[in-house]
Amino acid sequence: MGAQKKGASRASEDPVELAHVPLQAILLADSFTTKFRPITLERPKVLLPLVNAPMIRYTLAWLESAGVEEVFVFCCAHSKQIISYLENSEWFSQPNFTVTTIESHDSVSAGDALRLIYERNVIHGDFVLISGDTVSNMSLTQVLQEHKERRKKDSNAVMTIVIKRSKPSQITHQSRLGTDELFMAIDPNTKQLLYYEDKADHAKGSIYLDKSLLADKSLISLHIDRQDCFIDICSPEVLSFFTDNFDYQHLRRHFLKGLLVDDIMGYKIFTHETHTYAARIDNFRSYDTISKDIIQRWTYPLVPDVKFFGDSSTKLERQGMYRASGIGQSRSAQIGPFTVIGNGTEIGDNSKISNSVIRKGCSIGSNVSIEGSYIWDNVTIEDGCKLRHAIVCDGVIIKSGAVLEPGVVLCFKVMIGHQFIAPSYSKVSLLQQPIKQDSDEELEYADNSTGIAEISPLTHALNISNGETANRQQETQCWPTSESSTLGKTPETAASVENLRCALDSNGHK
Repeated sequence: MGAQKKGASRASEDPVELAHVPLQAILLADSFTTKFRPITLERPKVLLPLVNAPMIRYTLAWLESAGVEEVFVFCCAHSKQIISYLENSEWFSQPNFTVTTIESHDSVSAGDALRLIYERNVIHGDFVLISGDTVSNMSLTQVLQEHKERRKKDSNAVMTIVIKRSKPSQITHQSRLGTDELFMAIDPNTKQLLYYEDKADHAKGSIYLDKSLLADKSLISLHIDRQDCFIDICSPEVLSFFTDNFDYQHLRRHFLKGLLVDDIMGYKIFTHETHTYAARIDNFRSYDTISKDIIQRWTYPLVPDVKFFGDSSTKLERQGMYRASGIGQSRSAQIGPFTVIGNGTEIGDNSKISNSVIRKGCSIGSNVSIEGSYIWDNVTIEDGCKLRHAIVCDGVIIKSGAVLEPGVVLCFKVMIGHQFIAPSYSKVSLLQQPIKQDSDEELEYADNSTGIAEISPLTHALNISNGETANRQQETQCWPTSESSTLGKTPETAASVENLRCALDSNGHK
């Protein structure tokens, strides 16, 4: 699965060092959630662009720089797309970095994925467990050393999770990443995790601690200001726990909590607090937040002007503005701060763009206003359009005078008609959408080989004529606050058009 290296060249009297095992990582390339639907019905989450590179590219770049030598990428939904991307990327040709894919079409949870990896018998020592939507620049040296030292003293110290300080909103009780307020109890002396609960599991807003926690602890620290980075250092036997207990499906909700309450086996989980950057893209709000962090260089060296991340040279200019080569920009166009403009993009007269990402090959007309939005590849935006805090996927065409209100998501190749106003928090897709709203623990089956279960019939279409709508059947549905961001706070009423599979043109044709 990848050659061992460096071990023979190390001078060490320690037999553990002499029997060097490459540092390995398990990367889950499937989110096993539906939070990015309907986009992820067509493309896997880890391949969605984050500023100027797919999410998984940030994760792999960090693992390689942190000294990981072998990565096993677990693929399920859209597995063919992920494997094709990796096979055609630089990761398959790195001299000291081996990437191996493990494919499955039957797994419906992270627990299933880890059970399959355990059966493959590819993990031979302590490993990093991470998902392919994680961005970090932290060093693993200290956390690995802490984990190994604990293991020498106590074989039950099987896992160390990385956390960092957070600042939850006093109004929403959510972090800046849009995740619910997390409650943790930690032994301040040993850093052992004693209790873990997120607010979503307690609708009443009350937390009850078992007094047995205080039985053998002289001091306990209670935290609501820590963020789970979802970067775990695990001992190899962790994989066997999933095989022993098939109730372990979700990594936090089932597995981590299960170990914390298991008094029989006595396994222990510890924490490591990092002061560098580490975050996971879990929803639309964190997508927006982490994109801005990248542009503002909190993730250095994982930033747009590092050549490793771009297909062409991108240069950092004043006020956090990034431009690739080959841009056609009118003299009267205004590019504001913290904006990224991709290669081959054309920008017309008097257009204004700020706090946005415009990827490659886009055509932006005259008098266009774009604020706080993410415009992916080969998008056409005609004259006079206004976009605020929207996500626009590849190949979308927006006709002249159209308006995208905050929170709109336009999926691949959608066409928005002349002067049409897309209501706030609308999600428009050309694909049929499943009737059943899957839970966040269920897999998105969207690969061509598996199809989509429980498809709703298209009974109504959206017809556009002179900017007005007719024959519209809309399901009223708010985005959860965890999926809102500068892409908008959740309104009291919001329109959802997820069941549309028609392109919208100026003549109202389907």
